[in-house]
Amino acid sequence: MKKLVRILMSATMAAALSACASTGSSAAASSEAPAASTEAAETSAAAAEEGKTYKIGIVQLVQHPALDAATKGFEDEVKAKLGNVEFDEQNASGDSATASQIANSFVTEGVDLIMANATPALQASAAATNTIPILGTSVTEYGTALSIDNFSGTVGGNISGTSDLAPLDQQAAMFDELLPDAKNIGILYCNAEANSVYQANVVQAALESAGKTVTVYTFTDTNDVQSVTQKACSESEALYIPTDNTAASCADVIDSVAEAANIPIICGEEGIMSGCGIATLSIDYYELGKTTGDMAVRILKDGEDISTMPIEYYQNPVKEYMKDRCEKYGITVPDDYTEYKAE
Repeated sequence: MKKLVRILMSATMAAALSACASTGSSAAASSEAPAASTEAAETSAAAAEEGKTYKIGIVQLVQHPALDAATKGFEDEVKAKLGNVEFDEQNASGDSATASQIANSFVTEGVDLIMANATPALQASAAATNTIPILGTSVTEYGTALSIDNFSGTVGGNISGTSDLAPLDQQAAMFDELLPDAKNIGILYCNAEANSVYQANVVQAALESAGKTVTVYTFTDTNDVQSVTQKACSESEALYIPTDNTAASCADVIDSVAEAANIPIICGEEGIMSGCGIATLSIDYYELGKTTGDMAVRILKDGEDISTMPIEYYQNPVKEYMKDRCEKYGITVPDDYTEYKAE
């Protein structure tokens, strides 16, 4: 009997020990599981982030060399630094309403960022969303473009970008450097482009301070470029065209009129100059686009807050001239000008 009791007691204790061991093992497994699960989740999230494909919508106002170069520079820089990216590049063909439709479509698609190339494209994008990051490029003056009083250099909210503004007083000074005998200067631009108005006002003031007589000639769209240019050429000794997208897209029309009238043109940027001008103080739009692309990477990859990012500017504008046109007008070009050569 005692032997039976001892056997039963031994069995009971073994069962108890077994149960305790099982419980302890389960508890240990349970205590380790959350750490393993968290680590796996973090690894998975990091892998997903590394393999994430970003979608960027690009709305470009119109096709011409300067804007095309800015878009190319932007895409090259983003692809080089971000890797997995899908661009939805669309052109508004110079129409602000179309730019608005494109910007709204990007919002519907839920793109990660919008790159707005030229002022009307920026304005359309700003009207379409206040949450998706927007980077402008080829925009001359953001305060004017976005109706910001006392603009400090940082837009705030969901907008930042780069400016193509070259020193306007130095552009005005080019008339005395290249065309010292020209006293009656016409300024030609599209009055629908806010930044063209801004540039024209600054250059007009600088030219008048230098003793020039200045007359402003504006067209509303591509339809009246030829007629307005003819009037400007008939009443002026030389013309100035600011950085203006409509003028850039119609440079061949302007050139044909100005050449027939024997009127030289100083331009606000290289693309327009190559089409119809004699000289410019211009920036490198491809490099400007690359700067904009770097800003996009800092926002999407590094998490930089766009609302605190100031507008960035091209730092090294270059004086360029068109050799054939300068020779045609008998212009002596100073040594600090570089001959423009198409790539």
